[in-house]
Amino acid sequence: MASTDLRQELDCSICLNIYTDPVTLRCGHNFCRVCIDRVLDTQEGSGVYICPECRAEFKKHPALIRNIPLCNIVERFLSTQPDQEETGIFCTYCIHSPVPAAKSCLHCEASLCDNHLRVHSKSEEHVLSDPTTSLGDRKCSVHKKILEYYCTEDSVCICVSCSLAREHRGHHVEMLDEASEKKKEKLRNVLQKLTTKREDTEKRVQRLQERRRGDQEKAAGVTETVTALFRDIKRQLENLEKRVMSEISRQEESVSLSVSDLMQQLEIKKDELSRKMRHIEELCNMSDPVTVLQEPDTGDLCDTEDRERHDDQVHGVRDLDVGLILDGLHILSDIIRDINTGIDVHEATDILLDINTAGNNIHISGDMKTASVSDINQNRTVTLERFQNYQVISTQKFSSGRHYWEVEVSKSGSWGVGMCYPSIDRRGGQSYIGYNKKSWSLMSYNNQYSVIHDSREILNYGLPDTIPLDKFRIYLDYEAGQLSFYAVCDPIRHLHTVTATFNEPLHAALCVWEGCIKISGGIRSWEKLPKFKKSAQRLVTSVEWEYGRMYSQPIG
Repeated sequence: MASTDLRQELDCSICLNIYTDPVTLRCGHNFCRVCIDRVLDTQEGSGVYICPECRAEFKKHPALIRNIPLCNIVERFLSTQPDQEETGIFCTYCIHSPVPAAKSCLHCEASLCDNHLRVHSKSEEHVLSDPTTSLGDRKCSVHKKILEYYCTEDSVCICVSCSLAREHRGHHVEMLDEASEKKKEKLRNVLQKLTTKREDTEKRVQRLQERRRGDQEKAAGVTETVTALFRDIKRQLENLEKRVMSEISRQEESVSLSVSDLMQQLEIKKDELSRKMRHIEELCNMSDPVTVLQEPDTGDLCDTEDRERHDDQVHGVRDLDVGLILDGLHILSDIIRDINTGIDVHEATDILLDINTAGNNIHISGDMKTASVSDINQNRTVTLERFQNYQVISTQKFSSGRHYWEVEVSKSGSWGVGMCYPSIDRRGGQSYIGYNKKSWSLMSYNNQYSVIHDSREILNYGLPDTIPLDKFRIYLDYEAGQLSFYAVCDPIRHLHTVTATFNEPLHAALCVWEGCIKISGGIRSWEKLPKFKKSAQRLVTSVEWEYGRMYSQPIG
Protein backbone atom coordinates (compact mmCIF):
# COMPACT_ATOMS: atom_id res chain seq x y z
CA MET A 1 0.00 0.00 0.00
CA ALA A 2 2.83 2.40 0.95
CA SER A 3 4.61 1.62 -2.33
CA THR A 4 1.42 2.35 -4.29
CA ASP A 5 0.86 5.65 -2.50
CA LEU A 6 4.47 6.68 -3.14
CA ARG A 7 4.11 5.77 -6.82
CA GLN A 8 1.10 8.09 -7.12
CA GLU A 9 3.12 10.94 -5.62
CA LEU A 10 5.84 10.37 -8.24
CA ASP A 11 3.50 10.64 -11.23
CA CYS A 12 3.68 13.71 -13.53
CA SER A 13 0.25 15.35 -13.79
CA ILE A 14 0.79 15.99 -17.52
CA CYS A 15 1.92 12.61 -18.90
CA LEU A 16 0.58 10.57 -15.89
CA ASN A 17 3.83 8.57 -15.85
CA ILE A 18 6.60 8.54 -13.29
CA TYR A 19 8.75 11.71 -13.39
CA THR A 20 11.53 11.96 -15.96
CA ASP A 21 14.10 14.66 -15.09
CA PRO A 22 11.65 16.48 -12.76
CA VAL A 23 11.74 20.32 -12.58
CA THR A 24 9.92 22.78 -10.28
CA LEU A 25 8.03 26.01 -11.06
CA ARG A 26 7.98 28.98 -8.67
CA CYS A 27 4.51 27.92 -7.51
CA GLY A 28 6.03 24.66 -6.16
CA HIS A 29 4.58 22.11 -8.60
CA ASN A 30 6.75 19.52 -10.31
CA PHE A 31 6.65 18.20 -13.88
CA CYS A 32 8.79 16.27 -16.34
CA ARG A 33 11.09 18.78 -18.05
CA VAL A 34 9.97 17.69 -21.51
CA CYS A 35 6.28 17.83 -20.54
CA ILE A 36 6.33 21.34 -19.03
CA ASP A 37 8.56 22.66 -21.83
CA ARG A 38 6.00 21.50 -24.38
CA VAL A 39 3.14 23.14 -22.44
CA LEU A 40 4.97 26.47 -21.98
CA ASP A 41 5.95 26.58 -25.66
CA THR A 42 2.27 26.40 -26.64
CA GLN A 43 1.54 29.35 -24.31
CA GLU A 44 4.32 31.57 -25.62
CA GLY A 45 2.18 33.54 -28.07
CA SER A 46 -0.55 34.32 -25.49
CA GLY A 47 1.63 36.74 -23.48
CA VAL A 48 1.12 34.83 -20.19
CA TYR A 49 2.35 31.46 -18.88
CA ILE A 50 0.08 29.29 -16.69
CA CYS A 51 0.93 26.40 -14.37
CA PRO A 52 -1.08 23.31 -15.52
CA GLU A 53 -1.56 22.25 -11.88
CA CYS A 54 -2.70 25.37 -9.96
CA ARG A 55 -3.26 27.80 -12.89
CA ALA A 56 -0.76 30.29 -11.42
CA GLU A 57 0.18 32.94 -14.01
CA PHE A 58 3.64 34.17 -14.94
CA LYS A 59 4.26 37.24 -17.13
CA LYS A 60 7.67 35.95 -18.22
CA HIS A 61 8.76 32.44 -19.19
CA PRO A 62 9.17 30.77 -15.76
CA ALA A 63 12.58 29.43 -14.84
CA LEU A 64 12.67 25.60 -14.71
CA ILE A 65 14.68 24.56 -11.65
CA ARG A 66 15.80 20.93 -11.56
CA ASN A 67 14.40 19.16 -8.46
CA ILE A 68 17.45 17.11 -7.51
CA PRO A 69 15.96 15.52 -4.32
CA LEU A 70 12.86 14.40 -6.24
CA CYS A 71 15.06 13.06 -9.04
CA ASN A 72 17.01 10.96 -6.52
CA ILE A 73 13.77 9.65 -4.97
CA VAL A 74 12.52 8.57 -8.41
CA GLU A 75 15.76 6.75 -9.17
CA ARG A 76 15.75 4.91 -5.83
CA PHE A 77 12.09 4.02 -6.18
CA LEU A 78 12.65 2.55 -9.64
CA SER A 79 15.66 0.55 -8.42
CA THR A 80 13.51 -1.12 -5.71
CA GLN A 81 10.52 -1.78 -7.95
CA PRO A 82 11.49 -4.19 -10.75
CA ASP A 83 8.59 -4.59 -13.12
CA GLN A 84 8.58 -8.28 -14.13
CA GLU A 85 5.92 -7.84 -16.74
CA GLU A 86 7.89 -5.14 -18.49
CA THR A 87 10.88 -7.49 -18.99
CA GLY A 88 8.85 -9.56 -21.47
CA ILE A 89 10.50 -12.78 -20.17
CA PHE A 90 8.15 -15.59 -19.18
CA CYS A 91 8.51 -18.96 -17.47
CA THR A 92 9.78 -21.68 -19.82
CA TYR A 93 7.63 -24.38 -18.14
CA CYS A 94 4.28 -22.53 -17.98
CA ILE A 95 3.07 -23.55 -21.41
CA HIS A 96 -0.68 -22.99 -20.93
CA SER A 97 -0.52 -19.29 -20.07
CA PRO A 98 2.42 -16.84 -19.95
CA VAL A 99 3.69 -16.26 -16.42
CA PRO A 100 6.43 -13.70 -15.78
CA ALA A 101 9.78 -15.27 -14.96
CA ALA A 102 11.37 -14.60 -11.56
CA LYS A 103 14.81 -16.04 -12.34
CA SER A 104 16.76 -17.67 -15.13
CA CYS A 105 18.91 -20.80 -14.65
CA LEU A 106 22.17 -20.60 -16.54
CA HIS A 107 22.79 -24.31 -16.28
CA CYS A 108 19.33 -25.31 -17.53
CA GLU A 109 19.18 -22.35 -19.93
CA ALA A 110 15.57 -21.82 -18.82
CA SER A 111 13.52 -19.12 -17.11
CA LEU A 112 11.38 -20.00 -14.11
CA CYS A 113 8.36 -18.46 -12.40
CA ASP A 114 8.03 -18.43 -8.60
CA ASN A 115 6.21 -21.83 -8.57
CA HIS A 116 8.78 -23.66 -10.72
CA LEU A 117 11.61 -21.94 -8.83
CA ARG A 118 10.54 -23.66 -5.59
CA VAL A 119 11.02 -27.13 -7.07
CA HIS A 120 14.17 -26.24 -9.02
CA SER A 121 17.42 -27.99 -8.19
CA LYS A 122 19.53 -26.27 -5.53
CA SER A 123 22.80 -27.84 -6.62
CA GLU A 124 25.82 -25.56 -7.11
CA GLU A 125 25.99 -26.15 -10.84
CA HIS A 126 22.56 -24.58 -11.24
CA VAL A 127 23.34 -20.86 -11.19
CA LEU A 128 20.39 -18.47 -10.98
CA SER A 129 20.35 -14.90 -12.34
CA ASP A 130 17.85 -12.16 -13.11
CA PRO A 131 15.50 -13.04 -15.97
CA THR A 132 17.32 -12.89 -19.30
CA THR A 133 16.85 -14.14 -22.83
CA SER A 134 20.54 -14.34 -23.62
CA LEU A 135 21.30 -17.45 -21.61
CA GLY A 136 23.77 -18.72 -24.17
CA ASP A 137 25.89 -15.60 -23.67
CA ARG A 138 26.39 -16.58 -20.02
CA LYS A 139 28.33 -19.73 -20.99
CA CYS A 140 31.81 -20.13 -22.37
CA SER A 141 31.72 -20.58 -26.12
CA VAL A 142 34.71 -22.97 -25.94
CA HIS A 143 34.04 -25.16 -22.91
CA LYS A 144 30.25 -24.66 -22.66
CA LYS A 145 30.62 -23.95 -18.97
CA ILE A 146 29.13 -21.07 -16.97
CA LEU A 147 31.18 -17.88 -16.98
CA GLU A 148 32.35 -17.42 -13.40
CA TYR A 149 35.52 -15.32 -13.65
CA TYR A 150 36.82 -12.14 -15.21
CA CYS A 151 40.35 -11.82 -16.64
CA THR A 152 41.44 -8.24 -15.86
CA GLU A 153 44.37 -8.38 -18.30
CA ASP A 154 42.34 -9.51 -21.31
CA SER A 155 39.09 -7.84 -20.12
CA VAL A 156 36.97 -10.94 -20.87
CA CYS A 157 34.65 -13.19 -18.88
CA ILE A 158 35.95 -16.78 -18.61
CA CYS A 159 34.92 -20.13 -17.16
CA VAL A 160 36.87 -22.41 -14.77
CA SER A 161 38.52 -24.28 -17.65
CA CYS A 162 39.56 -20.99 -19.30
CA SER A 163 41.27 -19.85 -16.10
CA LEU A 164 43.45 -22.97 -16.21
CA ALA A 165 44.13 -22.78 -19.93
CA ARG A 166 47.38 -21.50 -21.39
CA GLU A 167 45.82 -18.33 -22.77
CA HIS A 168 44.99 -17.00 -19.27
CA ARG A 169 47.65 -18.77 -17.20
CA GLY A 170 49.30 -16.30 -14.80
CA HIS A 171 46.71 -13.60 -15.45
CA HIS A 172 44.94 -11.83 -12.64
CA VAL A 173 41.46 -13.32 -12.42
CA GLU A 174 38.50 -12.10 -10.29
CA MET A 175 35.09 -13.46 -9.52
CA LEU A 176 32.39 -11.97 -11.75
CA ASP A 177 30.51 -10.35 -8.85
CA GLU A 178 33.71 -8.80 -7.50
CA ALA A 179 34.79 -7.51 -10.92
CA SER A 180 31.25 -6.27 -11.59
CA GLU A 181 31.16 -4.30 -8.33
CA LYS A 182 34.51 -2.68 -9.15
CA LYS A 183 33.28 -1.68 -12.57
CA LYS A 184 29.99 -0.44 -11.10
CA GLU A 185 31.96 1.73 -8.70
CA LYS A 186 33.85 3.25 -11.61
CA LEU A 187 30.62 3.75 -13.50
CA ARG A 188 29.06 5.43 -10.46
CA ASN A 189 31.97 7.84 -10.35
CA VAL A 190 31.58 8.52 -14.06
CA LEU A 191 27.83 8.89 -13.59
CA GLN A 192 28.38 11.39 -10.78
CA LYS A 193 30.73 13.45 -12.96
CA LEU A 194 28.33 13.31 -15.88
CA THR A 195 25.45 14.29 -13.60
CA THR A 196 27.44 17.28 -12.36
CA LYS A 197 28.33 18.27 -15.91
CA ARG A 198 24.72 17.92 -17.00
CA GLU A 199 23.56 20.09 -14.10
CA ASP A 200 26.18 22.71 -15.02
CA THR A 201 25.06 22.52 -18.65
CA GLU A 202 21.44 22.93 -17.59
CA LYS A 203 22.36 25.99 -15.53
CA ARG A 204 24.25 27.48 -18.48
CA VAL A 205 21.29 26.78 -20.77
CA GLN A 206 19.00 28.40 -18.23
CA ARG A 207 21.25 31.47 -17.97
CA LEU A 208 21.40 31.73 -21.76
CA GLN A 209 17.62 31.47 -21.97
CA GLU A 210 17.28 34.24 -19.41
CA ARG A 211 19.89 36.28 -21.32
CA ARG A 212 18.01 35.78 -24.57
CA ARG A 213 14.74 36.83 -22.99
CA GLY A 214 16.48 39.85 -21.46
CA ASP A 215 17.98 40.83 -24.83
CA GLN A 216 14.61 40.40 -26.52
CA GLU A 217 12.94 42.62 -23.92
CA LYS A 218 15.74 45.19 -24.24
CA ALA A 219 15.50 45.18 -28.04
CA ALA A 220 11.75 45.59 -27.81
CA GLY A 221 12.20 48.56 -25.48
CA VAL A 222 14.78 50.20 -27.75
CA THR A 223 12.58 49.59 -30.78
CA GLU A 224 9.65 51.21 -29.04
CA THR A 225 11.80 54.21 -28.02
CA VAL A 226 13.25 54.69 -31.51
CA THR A 227 9.81 54.32 -33.09
CA ALA A 228 8.44 56.98 -30.75
CA LEU A 229 11.40 59.27 -31.53
CA PHE A 230 10.91 58.89 -35.28
CA ARG A 231 7.20 59.48 -34.87
CA ASP A 232 7.91 62.64 -32.89
CA ILE A 233 10.54 63.77 -35.42
CA LYS A 234 8.11 63.26 -38.31
CA ARG A 235 5.38 65.15 -36.46
CA GLN A 236 7.70 68.05 -35.63
CA LEU A 237 9.06 68.20 -39.18
CA GLU A 238 5.57 68.10 -40.68
CA ASN A 239 4.49 70.93 -38.38
CA LEU A 240 7.63 72.88 -39.24
CA GLU A 241 7.04 72.35 -42.96
CA LYS A 242 3.47 73.61 -42.65
CA ARG A 243 4.57 76.66 -40.69
CA VAL A 244 7.38 77.44 -43.14
CA MET A 245 5.07 77.11 -46.13
CA SER A 246 2.43 79.18 -44.36
CA GLU A 247 5.00 81.84 -43.52
CA ILE A 248 6.21 81.98 -47.12
CA SER A 249 2.60 82.40 -48.31
CA ARG A 250 1.97 85.09 -45.66
CA GLN A 251 5.08 87.01 -46.62
CA GLU A 252 4.26 86.65 -50.31
CA GLU A 253 0.74 87.97 -49.71
CA SER A 254 2.03 90.84 -47.57
CA VAL A 255 4.59 91.85 -50.19
CA SER A 256 2.01 91.48 -52.97
CA LEU A 257 -0.48 93.73 -51.17
CA SER A 258 2.18 96.38 -50.56
CA VAL A 259 3.29 96.30 -54.18
CA SER A 260 -0.34 96.40 -55.42
CA ASP A 261 -1.11 99.43 -53.24
CA LEU A 262 1.97 101.24 -54.46
CA MET A 263 1.17 100.34 -58.08
CA GLN A 264 -2.35 101.78 -57.65
CA GLN A 265 -0.91 105.05 -56.31
CA LEU A 266 1.54 105.22 -59.19
CA GLU A 267 -1.26 104.55 -61.71
CA ILE A 268 -3.23 107.52 -60.31
CA LYS A 269 -0.09 109.63 -60.46
CA LYS A 270 0.52 108.48 -64.04
CA ASP A 271 -3.02 109.48 -65.08
CA GLU A 272 -2.57 112.91 -63.49
CA LEU A 273 0.74 113.34 -65.27
CA SER A 274 -0.86 112.30 -68.56
CA ARG A 275 -3.60 114.92 -68.10
CA LYS A 276 -1.02 117.63 -67.36
CA MET A 277 1.02 116.55 -70.37
CA ARG A 278 -2.03 116.88 -72.66
CA HIS A 279 -2.79 120.37 -71.26
CA ILE A 280 0.80 121.48 -71.77
CA GLU A 281 0.78 120.11 -75.29
CA GLU A 282 -2.38 122.13 -75.98
CA LEU A 283 -0.69 125.28 -74.64
CA CYS A 284 2.35 124.56 -76.77
CA ASN A 285 0.12 124.31 -79.86
CA MET A 286 -1.73 127.59 -79.20
CA SER A 287 -0.95 130.59 -81.42
CA ASP A 288 -2.35 133.17 -79.03
CA PRO A 289 0.52 134.35 -76.77
CA VAL A 290 -1.84 136.08 -74.36
CA THR A 291 -3.62 132.83 -73.53
CA VAL A 292 -0.29 131.00 -73.01
CA LEU A 293 1.08 133.68 -70.75
CA GLN A 294 -2.08 134.01 -68.71
CA GLU A 295 -2.03 130.25 -67.88
CA PRO A 296 -0.88 129.72 -64.26
CA ASP A 297 2.72 128.51 -63.90
CA THR A 298 2.77 124.64 -63.60
CA GLY A 299 6.02 124.58 -61.66
CA ASP A 300 8.53 121.78 -61.77
CA LEU A 301 6.43 118.78 -62.73
CA CYS A 302 9.42 116.51 -62.22
CA ASP A 303 9.87 117.52 -58.60
CA THR A 304 12.87 115.69 -57.19
CA GLU A 305 11.40 115.41 -53.70
CA ASP A 306 8.24 113.81 -55.07
CA ARG A 307 10.29 111.35 -57.08
CA GLU A 308 12.47 110.43 -54.13
CA ARG A 309 9.37 109.91 -52.00
CA HIS A 310 8.05 107.38 -54.49
CA ASP A 311 11.48 105.74 -54.76
CA ASP A 312 11.52 105.34 -51.00
CA GLN A 313 8.11 103.72 -51.18
CA VAL A 314 9.40 101.20 -53.73
CA HIS A 315 12.45 100.37 -51.67
CA GLY A 316 10.34 100.24 -48.53
CA VAL A 317 8.41 97.22 -49.79
CA ARG A 318 9.95 94.40 -47.77
CA ASP A 319 11.20 91.34 -49.63
CA LEU A 320 10.65 87.75 -48.55
CA ASP A 321 12.86 87.07 -45.50
CA VAL A 322 14.47 84.02 -47.14
CA GLY A 323 17.50 84.10 -44.86
CA LEU A 324 15.53 83.66 -41.68
CA ILE A 325 13.33 81.00 -43.26
CA LEU A 326 16.25 78.93 -44.55
CA ASP A 327 18.63 79.51 -41.66
CA GLY A 328 16.90 77.11 -39.28
CA LEU A 329 16.34 74.54 -42.02
CA HIS A 330 20.06 74.52 -42.87
CA ILE A 331 20.85 73.89 -39.21
CA LEU A 332 18.45 70.94 -39.17
CA SER A 333 20.04 69.65 -42.38
CA ASP A 334 23.48 69.79 -40.76
CA ILE A 335 22.23 67.88 -37.73
CA ILE A 336 20.74 65.15 -39.93
CA ARG A 337 24.00 64.90 -41.86
CA ASP A 338 25.87 64.48 -38.57
CA ILE A 339 23.50 61.67 -37.62
CA ASN A 340 24.06 59.94 -40.97
CA THR A 341 27.84 60.22 -40.72
CA GLY A 342 27.74 59.35 -37.02
CA ILE A 343 30.07 62.13 -35.86
CA ASP A 344 30.21 63.16 -32.22
CA VAL A 345 32.59 66.08 -31.55
CA HIS A 346 34.37 66.29 -28.21
CA GLU A 347 35.44 69.41 -26.38
CA ALA A 348 38.53 71.18 -27.71
CA THR A 349 41.92 70.85 -26.04
CA ASP A 350 44.62 73.48 -26.48
CA ILE A 351 47.22 72.87 -29.15
CA LEU A 352 50.53 74.56 -28.36
CA LEU A 353 53.61 75.33 -30.43
CA ASP A 354 56.88 73.75 -29.38
CA ILE A 355 59.34 76.62 -29.00
CA ASN A 356 62.19 74.09 -28.90
CA THR A 357 61.54 73.44 -32.61
CA ALA A 358 60.95 77.08 -33.68
CA GLY A 359 63.45 78.62 -36.09
CA ASN A 360 65.27 81.79 -35.02
CA ASN A 361 63.54 83.79 -37.80
CA ILE A 362 60.06 83.53 -36.25
CA HIS A 363 58.62 84.84 -32.99
CA ILE A 364 56.42 82.65 -30.80
CA SER A 365 53.79 84.37 -28.62
CA GLY A 366 53.68 83.86 -24.87
CA ASP A 367 50.59 81.63 -25.09
CA MET A 368 52.44 79.42 -27.59
CA LYS A 369 49.65 79.81 -30.19
CA THR A 370 50.94 82.45 -32.64
CA ALA A 371 53.95 82.35 -34.97
CA SER A 372 55.06 85.51 -36.85
CA VAL A 373 58.03 86.59 -38.95
CA SER A 374 60.70 88.42 -36.97
CA ASP A 375 63.41 90.74 -38.29
CA ILE A 376 65.33 90.13 -35.10
CA ASN A 377 67.23 86.90 -34.65
CA GLN A 378 65.75 85.15 -31.64
CA ASN A 379 69.15 83.68 -30.71
CA ARG A 380 67.69 80.43 -29.50
CA THR A 381 70.07 77.58 -28.76
CA VAL A 382 70.82 75.53 -31.87
CA THR A 383 69.78 71.92 -31.32
CA LEU A 384 69.06 68.92 -33.52
CA GLU A 385 65.32 69.38 -33.13
CA ARG A 386 65.26 73.12 -33.98
CA PHE A 387 64.37 74.15 -37.55
CA GLN A 388 66.92 76.34 -39.33
CA ASN A 389 64.15 78.09 -41.29
CA TYR A 390 60.75 79.76 -40.74
CA GLN A 391 58.98 76.78 -39.19
CA VAL A 392 57.66 75.37 -35.92
CA ILE A 393 55.64 72.26 -34.97
CA SER A 394 53.25 71.47 -32.13
CA THR A 395 54.05 69.76 -28.87
CA GLN A 396 51.07 67.41 -29.37
CA LYS A 397 51.34 64.40 -31.63
CA PHE A 398 48.58 62.20 -33.01
CA SER A 399 48.96 58.50 -33.75
CA SER A 400 45.28 57.48 -33.86
CA GLY A 401 41.75 58.82 -34.01
CA ARG A 402 40.01 61.69 -35.80
CA HIS A 403 40.91 65.30 -35.03
CA TYR A 404 40.73 68.82 -36.48
CA TRP A 405 42.25 72.22 -35.67
CA GLU A 406 41.95 75.76 -37.04
CA VAL A 407 44.31 78.65 -37.81
CA GLU A 408 43.87 82.34 -38.56
CA VAL A 409 46.30 83.81 -41.10
CA SER A 410 47.32 87.21 -42.48
CA LYS A 411 45.37 87.83 -45.69
CA SER A 412 48.40 89.29 -47.48
CA GLY A 413 50.97 86.92 -46.01
CA SER A 414 52.83 83.97 -47.42
CA TRP A 415 52.56 80.89 -45.25
CA GLY A 416 52.05 77.15 -45.03
CA VAL A 417 50.04 74.99 -42.61
CA GLY A 418 49.91 71.23 -42.41
CA MET A 419 51.21 68.18 -40.57
CA CYS A 420 54.51 66.34 -40.46
CA TYR A 421 56.33 63.38 -38.93
CA PRO A 422 58.72 64.10 -36.04
CA SER A 423 61.53 62.61 -38.17
CA ILE A 424 61.32 65.48 -40.71
CA ASP A 425 64.67 67.15 -41.52
CA ARG A 426 65.32 70.32 -39.53
CA ARG A 427 67.69 72.09 -41.93
CA GLY A 428 68.06 72.58 -45.67
CA GLY A 429 65.52 73.21 -48.42
CA GLN A 430 64.06 69.72 -47.99
CA SER A 431 63.02 70.59 -44.43
CA TYR A 432 60.10 72.84 -45.47
CA ILE A 433 56.71 71.23 -44.91
CA GLY A 434 55.37 69.85 -48.18
CA TYR A 435 58.82 69.59 -49.76
CA ASN A 436 59.60 66.08 -48.50
CA LYS A 437 57.91 62.71 -48.06
CA LYS A 438 57.33 63.31 -44.35
CA SER A 439 54.96 66.27 -44.49
CA TRP A 440 51.84 67.66 -46.18
CA SER A 441 51.08 71.37 -46.49
CA LEU A 442 48.52 73.93 -47.67
CA MET A 443 50.55 76.93 -48.87
CA SER A 444 49.50 80.46 -49.83
CA TYR A 445 51.35 82.92 -52.09
CA ASN A 446 49.76 85.91 -53.92
CA ASN A 447 46.25 84.56 -53.26
CA GLN A 448 47.21 81.28 -54.93
CA TYR A 449 46.73 78.16 -52.84
CA SER A 450 48.60 74.91 -53.28
CA VAL A 451 48.49 71.54 -51.54
CA ILE A 452 52.04 70.20 -51.63
CA HIS A 453 53.65 66.85 -50.74
CA ASP A 454 57.12 65.59 -51.63
CA SER A 455 57.81 68.86 -53.54
CA ARG A 456 54.86 68.18 -55.87
CA GLU A 457 51.84 70.43 -56.17
CA ILE A 458 48.80 68.22 -55.77
CA LEU A 459 46.45 71.13 -56.37
CA ASN A 460 46.93 74.77 -57.38
CA TYR A 461 44.09 77.26 -57.71
CA GLY A 462 42.92 80.77 -56.92
CA LEU A 463 39.85 81.77 -55.00
CA PRO A 464 37.64 84.87 -55.47
CA ASP A 465 38.67 88.00 -53.58
CA THR A 466 35.10 88.25 -52.29
CA ILE A 467 35.69 85.19 -50.12
CA PRO A 468 37.37 86.24 -46.83
CA LEU A 469 40.12 83.62 -46.60
CA ASP A 470 41.64 84.32 -43.22
CA LYS A 471 40.71 81.11 -41.43
CA PHE A 472 41.44 77.49 -42.35
CA ARG A 473 40.66 74.11 -40.87
CA ILE A 474 42.73 70.92 -41.03
CA TYR A 475 41.05 67.53 -40.52
CA LEU A 476 42.99 64.34 -39.69
CA ASP A 477 41.61 60.78 -39.82
CA TYR A 478 44.70 58.81 -38.87
CA GLU A 479 43.40 55.26 -39.36
CA ALA A 480 41.76 56.13 -42.68
CA GLY A 481 44.97 57.90 -43.82
CA GLN A 482 43.17 61.13 -44.75
CA LEU A 483 44.28 64.74 -44.26
CA SER A 484 41.77 67.40 -45.42
CA PHE A 485 42.02 71.18 -45.80
CA TYR A 486 39.03 73.55 -45.60
CA ALA A 487 38.52 77.29 -45.95
CA VAL A 488 36.34 78.44 -43.05
CA CYS A 489 33.89 80.80 -44.77
CA ASP A 490 30.14 80.84 -45.36
CA PRO A 491 29.54 78.22 -46.48
CA ILE A 492 32.66 76.30 -45.45
CA ARG A 493 34.66 75.32 -48.56
CA HIS A 494 36.48 72.01 -48.99
CA LEU A 495 39.86 72.60 -50.64
CA HIS A 496 41.47 69.18 -50.91
CA THR A 497 41.91 65.81 -49.19
CA VAL A 498 45.16 63.86 -49.43
CA THR A 499 45.31 60.12 -48.80
CA ALA A 500 48.35 58.37 -47.36
CA THR A 501 49.39 55.51 -45.10
CA PHE A 502 50.65 57.16 -41.94
CA ASN A 503 53.46 55.22 -40.28
CA GLU A 504 54.57 57.76 -37.67
CA PRO A 505 52.82 60.10 -35.26
CA LEU A 506 51.83 63.46 -36.81
CA HIS A 507 52.50 66.98 -35.48
CA ALA A 508 50.75 70.19 -36.53
CA ALA A 509 53.25 72.32 -38.49
CA LEU A 510 53.39 76.08 -39.37
CA CYS A 511 55.62 77.88 -41.85
CA VAL A 512 55.61 81.72 -41.98
CA TRP A 513 57.45 83.79 -44.63
CA GLU A 514 55.22 86.88 -44.30
CA GLY A 515 52.69 87.95 -41.67
CA CYS A 516 51.64 85.61 -38.90
CA ILE A 517 49.63 82.47 -38.18
CA LYS A 518 47.52 82.03 -35.05
CA ILE A 519 46.04 78.78 -33.79
CA SER A 520 42.49 79.98 -33.20
CA GLY A 521 40.96 76.77 -31.94
CA GLY A 522 42.25 73.83 -30.00
CA ILE A 523 42.40 70.29 -31.27
CA ARG A 524 38.92 68.74 -31.42
CA SER A 525 38.43 65.00 -31.64
CA TRP A 526 35.39 63.22 -32.97
CA GLU A 527 34.21 59.62 -33.09
CA LYS A 528 31.27 57.52 -34.19
CA LEU A 529 28.17 58.07 -32.13
CA PRO A 530 27.78 55.27 -29.52
CA LYS A 531 23.98 55.47 -29.69
CA PHE A 532 21.56 56.60 -32.36
CA LYS A 533 19.10 57.62 -29.66
CA LYS A 534 21.42 60.48 -28.61
CA SER A 535 21.37 62.08 -32.07
CA ALA A 536 17.68 61.42 -32.60
CA GLN A 537 16.82 63.20 -29.37
CA ARG A 538 19.17 66.02 -30.36
CA LEU A 539 17.32 66.36 -33.67
CA VAL A 540 13.93 66.47 -31.94
CA THR A 541 15.19 69.14 -29.54
CA SER A 542 16.65 71.16 -32.41
CA VAL A 543 13.44 70.95 -34.43
CA GLU A 544 11.48 72.20 -31.44
CA TRP A 545 14.02 74.99 -30.81
CA GLU A 546 14.13 76.13 -34.44
CA TYR A 547 10.35 75.86 -34.60
CA GLY A 548 10.01 78.25 -31.67
CA ARG A 549 12.86 80.56 -32.66
CA MET A 550 11.65 81.11 -36.20
CA TYR A 551 8.01 81.72 -35.34
CA SER A 552 7.96 83.16 -31.84
CA GLN A 553 7.38 86.56 -33.53
CA PRO A 554 5.70 87.37 -36.86
CA ILE A 555 8.07 87.94 -39.77
CA GLY A 556 7.65 90.99 -42.02
